[in-house]
Amino acid sequence: MAGLVQLPPTSHRHRRPNPSQPRHQPAGTAHLARWRWEGDGADLADLTRLAEPFPDQGPDPKLLDDLLAQRPEEEDFDNIEDFDDAIEAWDERWDAVMFAPERTEGAIVICHLGCALREWLIISGSHRGTIWSDGRADDVDLVPLLDDDGKPVTFARWYSDWLEKAEQTALSAP
Repeated sequence: MAGLVQLPPTSHRHRRPNPSQPRHQPAGTAHLARWRWEGDGADLADLTRLAEPFPDQGPDPKLLDDLLAQRPEEEDFDNIEDFDDAIEAWDERWDAVMFAPERTEGAIVICHLGCALREWLIISGSHRGTIWSDGRADDVDLVPLLDDDGKPVTFARWYSDWLEKAEQTALSAP
């Protein structure tokens, strides 16, 4: 259709809920019934905790270093099943620290880069309005996305860069 802009599959969109669904909500959550967040990573944000400030600090670096040092290596096991059990147990300990719900309160996923790497928009707390890179799938904590001058990238900058790339892609298409 002419005149319609289609967002790429990595972006998220707001959507009104099904009008046939009941509108009864727990006290204080009625505003959440009007909109919902969809797309890859949308389930990572707890919408009831968006007003909570995004944490100024991530997990204790010493704890992370200790956990990474304990990560099982396949070559240390004679039996693959023993390795599978060990890595599964380690993953559970790692995920309990890195993917704890409080790690991303006050933030929503706005972009999936592939291979479980994402970018988050911080919407509350001292980092409000900035974009953070999520490399937890590669055993790296969330970090602020920085521009060429080492300054945190704001949502406005991130979005205008995205629009510019989308325009360049569209103009170069046959």
